[in-house]
Amino acid sequence: MAPPPMALREAVREERFSEVWKKDLNDVFADVAPYYDRANNIAALGQFDNFLRRFMQLVDLQPKQKVLDVCAGTNAIGIALLKREPTLDVHAMDRSVAMQTVGQQRASALGLKIKSTIGDVHTLPFPDNHFDIVTLQFASRHLRVREVFSEILRVLKPGGHFHHSDMLRPRNVIVKNLYYTYLRGCLGLTGLIVGSGPAAANAKQYFLDALELFYSAEELSILLREQGYVGVKVDTVFHGMLGFHRAAKPAA
Repeated sequence: MAPPPMALREAVREERFSEVWKKDLNDVFADVAPYYDRANNIAALGQFDNFLRRFMQLVDLQPKQKVLDVCAGTNAIGIALLKREPTLDVHAMDRSVAMQTVGQQRASALGLKIKSTIGDVHTLPFPDNHFDIVTLQFASRHLRVREVFSEILRVLKPGGHFHHSDMLRPRNVIVKNLYYTYLRGCLGLTGLIVGSGPAAANAKQYFLDALELFYSAEELSILLREQGYVGVKVDTVFHGMLGFHRAAKPAA
């Protein structure tokens, strides 16, 4: 089934998923927090660290830059960035206390400091033109994308960069069908291996539906340009199943 046109996509996504986003996702992420990283690596057939490394290679860093990781989860991004450049001022924002608790424990165990904010990323509690770099990984499918991208553009400094990575909807129908077939089996098997609780187990169909109504790599590039970003570039793997976008706020 083809998704609705881009002009209607966000309205359709919100109508379809708003109740899940508001009521269910906190319980899902509280459930998965203790085993989130291990589950991702199992689902990615052991390639999760490689995906993270590839994403991080696209981020140009300078000493003492101010960085915001949106939907930071267990702080995989912040930790990877601080390992590369320990002088960074890294902020993490996420709606899930449970995920950030795990993330802060991970960072502290490595002697790294990440400033944590719990809240709704659709309204970022930071001033305009505040961050040199903003990152967002594996979360946009659960967000009102246009609102979040607009907020990220607001808090970026002129000339600052936004780096985005997520599972995407492949344009090729054959690839898409194979992808979804794999995910249906993978989600159930991964849940059994890691011992998912009922909140995560009951969300399996939602995760598939959310991807079905999400964007392709090309569509997400268009959306970024429509929001006012410049220099939009995308690198994809597995025929568009996963994408790494890089975009900038126009220089002053």
